[in-house]
Amino acid sequence: MSGPRDILTVIRAALAPHGLFLRGVVHFDEGDGPELKKGGCAAGVVLLGNAGGSLWPAFSAWRANNPDAADPLDTWSKLLIRPLAESIGAQAFFPSDPPWQPFQQWAMRAEGLRASPLGILIHPAYGLWHGYRAALAFAEPLPQVPAISGAHPCDTCLEKPCLTTCPVGAVSAARFDIAACRRHLATGQAGCLASGCLARTACPVGVDYRYPAAQLRFHMAALGL
Repeated sequence: MSGPRDILTVIRAALAPHGLFLRGVVHFDEGDGPELKKGGCAAGVVLLGNAGGSLWPAFSAWRANNPDAADPLDTWSKLLIRPLAESIGAQAFFPSDPPWQPFQQWAMRAEGLRASPLGILIHPAYGLWHGYRAALAFAEPLPQVPAISGAHPCDTCLEKPCLTTCPVGAVSAARFDIAACRRHLATGQAGCLASGCLARTACPVGVDYRYPAAQLRFHMAALGL
């Protein structure tokens, strides 16, 4: 296993060819981190994820060769990240697997982000076009990585088009009504299902990182199940 000083460099180098990135680091007080299989609690976790459509070329190439894979994006992520975790002495956690971990809370601590009206954490550069695929937990302390600073993008957005664009009113300042969203997607009507969530697309932040059309359709199909 690499030492704490260069472990982040090892992780970045291993993930870069697949369009995944080190998204941030969370440090825990003694006993506050997730429990590890080898005993004790993690001293910190490294969050891994995508920015915009960064993962789509590698994932779609893999998917073309594995068309029958169940939960393909989760499966692909695990096939990449589990061997990496083993090679560097870490334990991998995934948003799709128990024991459920507070990924959104970790992301807020690691990158200083806050939620948008859609419930998605909004990034000052990537907007709503990013995600977290896994976390690597370590028993040893990790290097410090600074959180993002600056105003929450929604606080400085005057028009807030995300609140008025949803065709079924599933998005409001109070909550995101996922049941209403899924009922609309189940109708099979053109719009969100074909080209991505209209409310998400209306957000003016991070437009250069908007997912490619095929990735938008993939995520919307998964949400509509």
